[in-house]
Amino acid sequence: MGFFTDAYDLFCISLVTKLLGRIYYTDLSKAQPGTLPPNVATAVNGVALCVTLAGQLFFGWLGDKLGRKSVYGMTLMLMVICSIASGLSFSHTPTSVMATLCFFRFWLDFGINGDYPLSATIMSEYANKKTRDTFIAAVFAAVLYISWVHSCPTEHVQGIKKIKGLKPKRD
Repeated sequence: MGFFTDAYDLFCISLVTKLLGRIYYTDLSKAQPGTLPPNVATAVNGVALCVTLAGQLFFGWLGDKLGRKSVYGMTLMLMVICSIASGLSFSHTPTSVMATLCFFRFWLDFGINGDYPLSATIMSEYANKKTRDTFIAAVFAAVLYISWVHSCPTEHVQGIKKIKGLKPKRD
């Protein structure tokens, strides 16, 4: 679960930042759609990478102390709560929207990266000896699978634009 969600979080944010720019930073006097200012785009994209090692080390250590299954449940709860809160990040000003989004993405990625060592370890501990290598490969293959999953909606929208005769705008 952690590999899939982290890959999705990292891959889809590039599409989300374009939408956020169009929603919160559109200047109606200009013909071009809105874009995020560079410092905001860097913060939204980079906050996930700031906590990668800390989440893995903390939850790996906590899993050894309290038990992997219970700590795995904690990381899942943290991921669910922060995912919903990230989606509900809204306010009156663009600055406060981006600040709350970055805050919840930080904790979301803390939980996701805590899920990394736990999911691989739990998978290897509870898998049958004959199928263990297949299950471990499936855990790591989730990153490749998500690159396909995240690109499908984008390609679908581009296909609809072509059918309707609209030319897609490239940024």
